[in-house]
Parts: sequence; structure tokens; C-alpha cells
Amino acid sequence: MNLTLPDATTEQPAARQLRVDSYTNGILGPSQPMLGPLADGGTLITGTPPGCWGPMITPAFQGGHEVTQPVAIAGAEVGDAVALSIRRMRVTSLATSSGVMKFVEGRYHGDPFVAKFCAACGTEHPASHVEGIGEEAIRCNHCGAEVSAFQFRHGYVIVLDPDNQVSLTVNQQVADRLAGDAPHFSALPELAAQHSILSLARADMPGLAAHMRPFLGNIGTTPARDLPDSHNCADFGQYLIGAPHRFGLTKEELHAAKTDGHMDTNSVREGAILICPVKVPGAGVYMGDMHAQQGNGEIAGHATDVSGETELTVEVIKGLTLDGPILLQNVDDLPPMARPMTAEQRQKVAQLGARWGQHEVERNGPITFIGSGVNLNEATENGLHRAAAVTGLSYDEVLNRATIAGSVEISRLPGTVRVTLLCPLDILDRMGIGHLVREKYQLQ
Repeated sequence: MNLTLPDATTEQPAARQLRVDSYTNGILGPSQPMLGPLADGGTLITGTPPGCWGPMITPAFQGGHEVTQPVAIAGAEVGDAVALSIRRMRVTSLATSSGVMKFVEGRYHGDPFVAKFCAACGTEHPASHVEGIGEEAIRCNHCGAEVSAFQFRHGYVIVLDPDNQVSLTVNQQVADRLAGDAPHFSALPELAAQHSILSLARADMPGLAAHMRPFLGNIGTTPARDLPDSHNCADFGQYLIGAPHRFGLTKEELHAAKTDGHMDTNSVREGAILICPVKVPGAGVYMGDMHAQQGNGEIAGHATDVSGETELTVEVIKGLTLDGPILLQNVDDLPPMARPMTAEQRQKVAQLGARWGQHEVERNGPITFIGSGVNLNEATENGLHRAAAVTGLSYDEVLNRATIAGSVEISRLPGTVRVTLLCPLDILDRMGIGHLVREKYQLQ
């Protein structure tokens, strides 16, 4: 059920369930028509095409991803938050390709993710097609010249277990065979406009087995102004500051607009709850950039971008004004120091307190703040300040809590982190998310 909503404030019957299989071709913001509205408490199901590499080698794209059309959530107003509870997530691609990138100079204005052109005929954002396989396969429709603004410095092709458990990189012969029917093996959705990265068939690292652990790299709510979808964050977004294309803006404009949906945080996976700021009427929930796996930090700059399907439920949190996302991670993903104590541990704490005369024991739960910045130091400071601002705890107390009952972990290089700490339940209740934390972690 896809109901077009040109204006998120328009009165429309709210759907209890909505499926989205249409995409924005690289741009997020108020100019994008929303689908919906979806009822508060409703279910959203999406089929998403791969993120980075496919859009990167498709010159018509003006962003580095291909995310779903945004969905309006009934009752969501600017200054609220929307909780996205991820119920189900699965990879549908049979194979993908990724690796360390290099730019092709002379084929873009300032930023190759955003402002590509054909060096041969000068066409801006040219339509293109795939001709054969290999590094020169992407061709301009206008003049036939090879036109991709990206190439591999070191790349690999990887096949994926249908049960989403394991994967294996392959040799050149297998990579060439996959490239011959790249859209099929990528499982590109019908309305996806990108070229499959499998067409480039770069296989420098055969025989490496790896675990699969699917997650969404770009998920959240619509920014307050039009941005390239991959730049809805502080580290990638910094390249928009003073940029020589139509998305150029100031640092202040970027930080006022972005919602930090592009966070490449590998614990945003099945079972997690992501709580996102609302910066446009209706929130405009979108998602994309599913990865089959990734360690902390996305060290190579890119991971295994795949097609996939996600199902989640939405809940509006009234009056919770956020600058960036809050994450309730699965227990297995929480840093050890922030995991809720077992009944046996709580009993030992009570005994320890009784021995020393400390009879009051704080009731708390884990909460993770996403921090972003141009580098990891700025991102960490940003996450700590966000934690202090939202909880009302002093900055110094946040530092102490994150030290003895929490952690700071890398989500993406160069500048996205997770700041996790144990927070008093009465504060979480005041924020309007205490019920989510209690249910998620089975707290009394």
C-alpha cells in the first residue's frame, strides 16, 4: 500500500502497515514526496538496493546511496522523536563486491559522490549503461565513453549464504561469471536505478571466509534541507561545506539540517531499537545501505553493500527533542561494562552495599548515543555532549558513567561513534523511552 503524501501535514487515513519499494535516487530532504502516513505503532516493510558502490558507479546519482522514499508517521511533529524497532532483517543478494576506492580525477566537481560528469562530452550526471564487464564497463549514454568516477584500489567479490550466516570471497573466474548476470546476483529491486558493482568483477582477495551479520548503514528520518543521502552525517557531510555544487552549504546549515541517519553502526540490526530526531513534519522515515557484515569502524571505507528486506515498527515519542540518534542495542552488542546485571550480580551488589552502609542502589538501563564529527575525537565529544543534553546529567557525570559503566566504540572512520552508558530509569522515563528500555532489557 503506497499512498502519496505531497505534504506530510495533509489529512490522510493512516495505514497500519506499509511496504516501500521505491527510492529517491540519492537525495533526501523536504523536496522528496513522502508516502503514508503510517500510523503510530504501525509496521513498515522495505526492500532496499545496495548502498555505496552501485550508486557510486552510476553517474546520474547525486548521492552515494539509494534509499527508500521517506514515509510520514502520523502525529510526528518537529521536536518529537520516532522509535524504530527492527523486527526482521535479511539479505537478499546472492553476491556483492566491495573494496578500497580511488577517485578518477577530472570526472567530478569537488565531490565524486555528488557531482559527477562525463569527461569526454561534458554531460552533467549523465545517463549510463553497462557494456561488458570489468573496470571500463560503465559507459556514457551520450557519447559512449567510460564514465565512472570511482575505481578499486583493492577489491573483492563475495558470495553470500542464503541463511545469512557465512560468506566467501571468490576468484577471478567466478567473479567474471557473476558479472555476466550482475543484476540477478545482486537481487536489484525492480525500481532500483543503480548499476550493480558486480559488473566490475574485481577479485583481488579470493578464499576469505567471513561471518555474516546484516545491518542497515543508513536509516532514520529526513533532514531539514535537501542533502545527498550519504552525506546525512557530520563526517561525509563536511564535504558539502563550501562545495562547488548545488548542495554546498555552511557548517551551521549542515548541523542544523542533518539527522545522522548515515552512521554505518553495525549494531543497528535485527532486534535493535533506533530513536531518531524529527526535523520535518511527519518525520520522513527512510532506510537503505544494508551491509552483509562489517567490523567496528568500516575500516576500508566500504563494506559489503547488499539488497535486503527490513521490517520494523514505529512509535512517536512526543517532546523528545534530539540532535542525533539514540540506539538501544541488543545485549550481545552492548559493551560489557554497560550490560544489565543478572539477578545473581544484583544480589551481590545488595550485599556489598549492606556491608558498607550504602543501601540505595540506582535502578538504571543502557542507552547509546550516536556521536558524529569530522574525526573520531570530535565525534566522541559530540556523543558525550548529546548524552548530557538529552539526559540532563552533567557533562562530567556522563564522562564518569561512560568510563565505569559504559564505553565509547567506533562506528565508522573517520567520525562516527557510539557512546554507551547506564542511565537512571527515572531519567529514561522523563525522556519518554523508559518503557522501551525496560522491555528491551527485561528490567523491573
